[in-house]
Amino acid sequence: MKYTKVGAVSLGCSKNTVDTEIMLGELASLGFELVPDPGQAEIIIVNTCGFITSAKQDSLDTIIEMAEYKKTGPAKLLCVTGCLSQRYPRELSEELPEVDLFWGVRDYPAFAQKLFSLVSEGDVPSAKWLPTVPCCGAKRLISTPPYRAYLRIADGCDNRCTYCAIPLIRGGRVSVPMEKLVAEAAALAESGVTELTVIAQDTSAYGIDLYGKPMLAELLKKLSAIEKLRWIRVLYAYPNTVTEELVDTMRDDPKLCNYIDIPIQHITPRMLTRMNRHGSAEHIREIVDYIRRNAPDFILRTTVMTGFPGETEEDHQELMKFLRLHPFDRVGAFTYSAEDGTPAAEMPEQVDPEVAERRLDELMRLQQSVSLRLNRARVGREYTVLTESVGSDGRGEYLISRSYAEAPDVDGVIRVRPGEGKRFNKLILPGDYVKVRITGAQLYDLNAELIQEEKQ
Repeated sequence: MKYTKVGAVSLGCSKNTVDTEIMLGELASLGFELVPDPGQAEIIIVNTCGFITSAKQDSLDTIIEMAEYKKTGPAKLLCVTGCLSQRYPRELSEELPEVDLFWGVRDYPAFAQKLFSLVSEGDVPSAKWLPTVPCCGAKRLISTPPYRAYLRIADGCDNRCTYCAIPLIRGGRVSVPMEKLVAEAAALAESGVTELTVIAQDTSAYGIDLYGKPMLAELLKKLSAIEKLRWIRVLYAYPNTVTEELVDTMRDDPKLCNYIDIPIQHITPRMLTRMNRHGSAEHIREIVDYIRRNAPDFILRTTVMTGFPGETEEDHQELMKFLRLHPFDRVGAFTYSAEDGTPAAEMPEQVDPEVAERRLDELMRLQQSVSLRLNRARVGREYTVLTESVGSDGRGEYLISRSYAEAPDVDGVIRVRPGEGKRFNKLILPGDYVKVRITGAQLYDLNAELIQEEKQ
């Protein structure tokens, strides 16, 4: 091959991370050499996000930044893949002539072979081996730390929320057969993964297209039976398919983290209708109340939107009231962004951006007080935590860790010290589980003291 060194930049959500890992695994199997620094690569891949305006701008900025390596470094080819490339192939090719190849998400299976054909000089791919994990028939090179990984159980979405471009980009929901997911999870566990995060565009609707009904609870039970997995958590659960049965399944299995991410987006019936959100405000209230009554240790995460077309001050205040009366441990919030091709972009009553920003600020100020109160309630409690890294400051070394209550990449951390006047007696490595007692709380992070060094 003319060029063999490949570097990749993956942007956007964890679903995109999995796409990047599959692309890298396929490229490694064809003999490409993967390098961690794009500045040292001959071929640079930017896997883009095209979900909202800010994500699209971040993707464009990154493409331009990577293009500079064609002038200053060894880079010869710049490839742009992902949601942005799928959505705007013609516009991007006209505006970014420095890009050599655009590739959309629906053509991922052929990407590695296409790139190989571009750089091949007729030679046969080498048999160089890199540790890849089978993924639904594809090879996958894990880019997360070796003790944790994402398991994508479906792609695409059938919900057709009026603000969302995901179905336009990725199409309708396609669930992965359960036996393939269990095999992939088992392979991940054998490779050293102990924490598995289950993801999809709509995780709780998993299996409807294959089995005629949601099958997430059944899948979680099968994943829990994999001996070497220790923590299994769920993100992106659409409210209308979060049921009492699913909550009970997660509560009663020690391997299933008592943590669920339920993006509600709003709470007033008129706003949910305008957004084309399936389910009802009543169900959202009922399932949140059920969790708080029957699974009090559950961590609840959600996402909400301000400034959606037609949102009134009354709608905003009702959302604020809901979040006060039904507190979530974690809240991600953003202002509405009009996306090309979505029904909401053509709706009347578009909200002034400054009003949307003001409402976002009010909401996040409320959530900060809620988050601090809930974090302070954890002081004195003991948790098993997963060590991510080791830091140090003027007071000495500390472990940066997470409990079941902190999802990777999106939540805060727990900083663990050995205790006043003490030192860590053993070398504790990333991926080790230890027991701690919470000693202090901030808005998002916690402090803790080590009480048991043995690897759990």
